[in-house]
Amino acid sequence: MDGNGRWAEQRGLPRPAGHEGGIEPVRTTVKACADLGVRTLTLFAFSSENFSRPADEVGCLMELFVAALRREIEELDSNRVRVRVIGNRDRLGELLADTVAAAERKTCENNGLELVIAVAYGGRWDLVRAAQQLATEARAGRLDPDSIDEGVLAGALATAGMPPVDLMIRTGGEQRISNFLLWDLAYSELYFSPLIWPEFDRRELERAFEFYASRQRRFGRTGQQLGVSAC
Repeated sequence: MDGNGRWAEQRGLPRPAGHEGGIEPVRTTVKACADLGVRTLTLFAFSSENFSRPADEVGCLMELFVAALRREIEELDSNRVRVRVIGNRDRLGELLADTVAAAERKTCENNGLELVIAVAYGGRWDLVRAAQQLATEARAGRLDPDSIDEGVLAGALATAGMPPVDLMIRTGGEQRISNFLLWDLAYSELYFSPLIWPEFDRRELERAFEFYASRQRRFGRTGQQLGVSAC
């Protein structure tokens, strides 16, 4: 969800105002995905690298996460949304970590849309953490190194149990994945929207879905194997 800061700067506002402006598109996207039958939606809210931003902006974002979760959790729960947060919780601070845990407990039995929020998350962090965990298990004799395959590694990631990503949408005009879900994006379709995040709406989400529907997903196979003919 890129472009909050630029949106604020274009209007002569402080950067935190842009993060406030990005809340409504989150609501819109969550509701639209639930309406359209999406089973899992992951929002990249704050990366590992974002901690290098000015301290006052980081602090404002953390406060905003707390306020937004507390404000939205009742409606999310009433709509059977299950909240899951992935990332390095040791970096969140006690208040946000407690708020996150409370939201997960409250919605853990829900069977609607799974809303995954990536906070203090980075794809490289996730892979390194998984490798360390597996190495610890192997050193303790609880894991045969020769048994480590894609499934074992995937099970050690913060995203364990989540389906592979079908479609990644990035807003703000940048065309890169910025350390997001590196393992899970292996066969994803990538949609880069020119809209900055506070301008993102349901119509742009539908355009992304239309793009996805136009793609032929072969996963290494040929079109002939899939029964698709080329002109």
